[in-house]
Amino acid sequence: MSIPTRPASLKDLAEVTGSEFHGDAQCTISAIATLELAQHNELSFFSNRKYYKYLLNTKASIVILHPDDVHECPANAILAQDPYLAYAKIATWLSETRHKAEPEQSKISESAVIDDTVIMGNNTYIAANVVIAGDCRIGDNVIIHPGCVLAEKVSIADNTIIHANVAIYAYSIIGCDCIIHAGAIIGSDGFGIANDQGQWLKVPQLGRVVIGDRVEVGANTTIDRGAIEDTIIENGVKLDNQIQIAHNVHIGENTAIAGCVGIAGSSIIGQSCAIGGGVGILGHLNIADRVHITATSLVTKSIDEAGIYSSGTPLQESAQWHKNFVRFKQLDKMARRLNALEKKK
Repeated sequence: MSIPTRPASLKDLAEVTGSEFHGDAQCTISAIATLELAQHNELSFFSNRKYYKYLLNTKASIVILHPDDVHECPANAILAQDPYLAYAKIATWLSETRHKAEPEQSKISESAVIDDTVIMGNNTYIAANVVIAGDCRIGDNVIIHPGCVLAEKVSIADNTIIHANVAIYAYSIIGCDCIIHAGAIIGSDGFGIANDQGQWLKVPQLGRVVIGDRVEVGANTTIDRGAIEDTIIENGVKLDNQIQIAHNVHIGENTAIAGCVGIAGSSIIGQSCAIGGGVGILGHLNIADRVHITATSLVTKSIDEAGIYSSGTPLQESAQWHKNFVRFKQLDKMARRLNALEKKK
């Protein structure tokens, strides 16, 4: 299935990324599709060699690819050193779907409930059944989709989009140009409990969530407020769906975290890190800048140097896994016997 976009010529698309192009400058596309399924007047891209056979036979009118592959392409081409990055920029430019109200005017649904003390920016869009409590600040060009709830003293900066059914707890701060996807929870209580003679006593969570600029928060992701100090998500962070970020976590600029990651309280993640899906990070750890943690790894101690880190056992046939697991439990005894033998030499 192709994704419709606004019409654009080969020349227009090349100018978006400052790239050179090959072919008919006036060739126009109006949709995006994969190499395999693309048809006439559609755009695609080639960045992975395993799709090479589809490049050779694509019916796309324009393909974004590396200059080395242009002679294998039957279509017009945009030449980019990083075709996927170029595609991301072009697709963003093509598919601008932000609601545009009239300049300097706001559009607010009649069913929205907004406290009189809310400070509202220009050109805002507030959809049906949104609730905004007292003393909130909403910046210019902000879009809040149906069913969202903002508790008191929430601040949302310019050009941010809040998708449907997002809950933002009191005192949370969200920067400009952010995207918060449906069902996300910002500022819920962290898991703070103290044991009182066998019964659990809730510890008040008094901090905030502070989110920087250009942050994306995936659907159903939860970011807990700090216990005393703030939970901080710095500029440019990208969070996938269904991530749990506990109280007092600090995530550095431009870090990307894939789905189903769990980060326990008070851990600090550095800048420009990449954390794969299903990773678990224990509490009170420090992760250095530019660390890449592969999927489903369990991080039990701090990481002090940049690099790629992995843990866990890859999937294998069950009978073989059971044999290996038995051997794993014997490793300590085997190591002791080996050390004893070496001492006798």
